[in-house]
Amino acid sequence: MTVYAIIGGTGLTQLEGLQLRADELLDTPYGAPSAAVQRGEYGGREVLFLARHGQPHRIAPHQVNYRANLWALQQAGAEAILAVNAVGGVHPAMGSGHFCVPHQLIDYSWGREHTFFAGELEHVTHIDFSHPYDADLRQRLIAALATEQCAYSSHGVYGCTQGPRLETVAEIARLERDGCDIVGMTGMPEAALARELGLPYACLALVVNPAAGKSAALISMAEIEAALAAGIDTVKSVLARVLAG
Repeated sequence: MTVYAIIGGTGLTQLEGLQLRADELLDTPYGAPSAAVQRGEYGGREVLFLARHGQPHRIAPHQVNYRANLWALQQAGAEAILAVNAVGGVHPAMGSGHFCVPHQLIDYSWGREHTFFAGELEHVTHIDFSHPYDADLRQRLIAALATEQCAYSSHGVYGCTQGPRLETVAEIARLERDGCDIVGMTGMPEAALARELGLPYACLALVVNPAAGKSAALISMAEIEAALAAGIDTVKSVLARVLAG
């Protein structure tokens, strides 16, 4: 059976319902991961869980050690990655509470360590990243969302910005012109690093606010937290359905 790893983002620093068997703080050649890798049973099967921003939530998106996180998960035995991301909605269909399983992404981040193939002892390697998300994992997430009967999109383009600040109205307008449907800060280099390690990877994105300029009101943390609280049970149910399938 495939060993899945779940990477929890904002609002999912703990996987409630995980029957914890081990809590492993693994060392990697790239430093310490964001948190200990939790190993246990969820959805009727063995699963690994890692809080992307640490536990408690303390690491900003541009400061996450993505290489250490992915390396630690593979070292712990992960064979596929389910990533949970809180995002802003750019496309009109992507309102608060909407789910999206993106099929493409555009990376606007900078200064992050984007590859394992760097350094004097490594060979420069160019991975094929035409389709950044695993097709089978995406279909599993889509099927689970359909069973939940919630509002979701089976396709979307994820625009990854640097953070930690939210975007300006002009920046969101640019992302929209570029074809982005949702915007977040942690989609890259996580997806590319998973590809370098040969780990199938897919993203379950929960829209927690309209992006800048997409509503008359300013974005508030209270709004984001309310959307996270309202959607987190569905996130957990979808993950459980994928794991049980």
